[in-house]
Amino acid sequence: MAKIGIYYGTDTGMTEDVAKQIQKKLKKLLGDKAELNDVCDTDLSDVSDFDLLLMGIPTWYYGELQTDWEKRWEELGSVSFNGKIVALFGLGDQEDYAEYYLDAMGDLHDVVVTNGGTIIGYWPNEGYDFEESKALTEDRSFFVGLALDEDRQPELTEERIDQWLEQILEEWEEVRS
Repeated sequence: MAKIGIYYGTDTGMTEDVAKQIQKKLKKLLGDKAELNDVCDTDLSDVSDFDLLLMGIPTWYYGELQTDWEKRWEELGSVSFNGKIVALFGLGDQEDYAEYYLDAMGDLHDVVVTNGGTIIGYWPNEGYDFEESKALTEDRSFFVGLALDEDRQPELTEERIDQWLEQILEEWEEVRS
């Protein structure tokens, strides 16, 4: 039976809340297959235990990593993602930090790809109002994962999560077959 690992870091609790929403929705869709892992107290080498990884990271201030992720960043750089399928979700404030929207998710994407991971779940950048982001694909039409803004667009979070989960589960099936 396939196992899903949800990894997140949080200071304010917003990313944890989103991770819990994702876990709850996956439970309805797939049964009890998704395990929550707070990066501040999880062995990152445990990613090898999962068939699909969902990794959530908020961007702080001017494109900075969230505290828990920052403390583990060097360790993360040595984790092998070879053969791993990874989907990312990021939180940020597209108004107050428009020049750095979701930069941390872009940084996380780069580490996962550099260390051999396959990314699924790219998300269109339509419906967002920001100036710049490291989390954009090369052609700038997609984010490298689900983009959420609990400060400016909290009313869109549930719908976006639902659509993204449907998308990544389809992509996961395609990659596995």
